[in-house]
Amino acid sequence: MTRAAVLSAGSWGTTFAKVLADAGSEVTLFARRPELAAAITADRVNADYLPGVRLPDGVTATDDAARALDGADLVVLSIPSQSLRENLAGWAPLVPAGATLLSLMKGIELGSTRRMSEVVCEVTGASPDRVAVLSGPNLAREIAEEQPSATVIACADTDRAEALQAACHTRYFRPYTNADVVGCELGGAVKNVIALAAGVAEGLGFGDNTRASLITRGLAETARLGQALGADPLTFAGLAGLGDLVATCSSPLSRNRTFGEHLGRGMSLEETVAATKQTAEGVKSCRSVLDLARAHGVDVPITEAVVRVCHEGESPVQMVREIMSREAKSE
Repeated sequence: MTRAAVLSAGSWGTTFAKVLADAGSEVTLFARRPELAAAITADRVNADYLPGVRLPDGVTATDDAARALDGADLVVLSIPSQSLRENLAGWAPLVPAGATLLSLMKGIELGSTRRMSEVVCEVTGASPDRVAVLSGPNLAREIAEEQPSATVIACADTDRAEALQAACHTRYFRPYTNADVVGCELGGAVKNVIALAAGVAEGLGFGDNTRASLITRGLAETARLGQALGADPLTFAGLAGLGDLVATCSSPLSRNRTFGEHLGRGMSLEETVAATKQTAEGVKSCRSVLDLARAHGVDVPITEAVVRVCHEGESPVQMVREIMSREAKSE
């Protein structure tokens, strides 16, 4: 039986803890707040982030990271990407030697432009073959409700990827494996930025043609960046590319799409942060994605537009005008 530690207890971390337990693992869920850990243990429900979903008996919760990590074969990281380095520095000495580290995070680190797996390797000293990433159309609420969903586990070590595949395969959650860590991480990070743009368009009252155009051109933008970084182009046609992008740009459950929709309706960045409450990764990662693209000479016009709206005060209406008025090129 796999002994898994899931850090931390937000909606996606809690959902994935449920998936692992349903697949037969013994799971300890780390919650930073003692009262939340106690409530999860007592009620079998994370009422703060996943109300109404009963957690299986295989999930226990604690506010003690050392207890969560004790004896873990698998360490799952599910925290906001921009706080990973700081948090992981404190957890790293507690991670058992040889444990697999699995990133559920979808972002690019500000300043360093590191992917999350690169940050994990830097902070923990783990070799790249011990670090895996999970990406795909992973809307937490739907998976927690056991609606059928598929995902991708990417790892340089094929055997490790297959072991992770077995550890989280349930009747409602179907993982596939992929060796392209770079492509899977980029697909997950950039789709959040494109979803912000799709949300802005929704908030402005535009319809399906606009959203489809943003999804398609956003996928091209992601693939260009991926190619420059050595990713497999086929990755972007799969679950970690197109699949994740479509779900995140289209679903009202998507934090990034919802955030963009508020902006499109005229709310300020500060008002939108207060209204949405949970982390929309694309708001911060759009700047690091743009920095990464510029460092490699890659044209990313949608990302540039999102940065201007989120961080430079440009109006959403002007954003759409500028995207549509760009010099025409062949597709």
